[in-house]
Amino acid sequence: MNTVIEVRDLTRRFGDFVAVDRVSFHVEKGEIFGYLGANGAGKSTTIRMLCGLLAPTEGVAMVAGHDIRDDARKVRAAIGYMSQKFSLYLDLPVRANLEFYAGAYEIESPRKRVQEILELLDLEVHRDQITGALPGGTRQRLGLGCALLHRPEIVFLDEPTAGVDPASRRDFWRLIRSLSREGTTVFVTTHYMDEAEYCQRIGLMVDGRLAALDTPRALKRDLVPGRMFRVSNVDERASRAVLSGMSGVVDVQPFGTRLHVRVRPGGPEAPDLGKQLSQAGLSGAEIEEIEPTLEDVFLAVVDPTKGSAAA
Repeated sequence: MNTVIEVRDLTRRFGDFVAVDRVSFHVEKGEIFGYLGANGAGKSTTIRMLCGLLAPTEGVAMVAGHDIRDDARKVRAAIGYMSQKFSLYLDLPVRANLEFYAGAYEIESPRKRVQEILELLDLEVHRDQITGALPGGTRQRLGLGCALLHRPEIVFLDEPTAGVDPASRRDFWRLIRSLSREGTTVFVTTHYMDEAEYCQRIGLMVDGRLAALDTPRALKRDLVPGRMFRVSNVDERASRAVLSGMSGVVDVQPFGTRLHVRVRPGGPEAPDLGKQLSQAGLSGAEIEEIEPTLEDVFLAVVDPTKGSAAA
């Protein structure tokens, strides 16, 4: 394996506030590495340090073989970065934005590289359109294109699909997987747990600490043990109160208009849950066993009393 990001005890304080607290992990070449957490968990602060934009208070990090403290300029030359608020010039046409960033990166044969990006990201049809008039998904593809112009080893994507429609998000993730297959390392943060399923490994940040790190499958197995049931066609609030009081039920969480109910190994079965609801006057519930989701994992990590220790 070829490690391209190595982080050891990385810490960042702002006065008395610890934004990132002794975080350690590594990322391999070509990996899609997901970095998840609530707002304020320390995700963006970590990325800013890894991009050489913010000095750590303590700890060590190597990015593309360069120390983020001593070689910040070399780090920035080896990476691409984009976010939900990527700095595109909204009054310029698509091609002009790409040409501007190609000049900033001092790319050889800039016209050729701009044309490659237009074709790679399916932007050719938009080349002469004003950037500010583009749909959100198309604008994000352009942002990614600007980050890829100089062929970086690593791309940092900080909430790249926030506010983008589901179809555009799927298209964007097809591009991310294609980049990974070609050897580009992708370090991505997202609030969308369905997107996180595409990541090969996931780190979960809680209050500045790396609370969990593993593959999506392993996180669901280890942090959400027991069995999971989905309960629908019920009064959510009343059903949650009834099921939460059942022996063997570890957690009950609302998911849209449905409930996810986790029970201990050997705990209640679907008919038992239905019977309990019926006895409380809540008949007609539809109950099926399901696999846990990464959102279930996140909830278990945020509230450890409902995670593996409680099973």
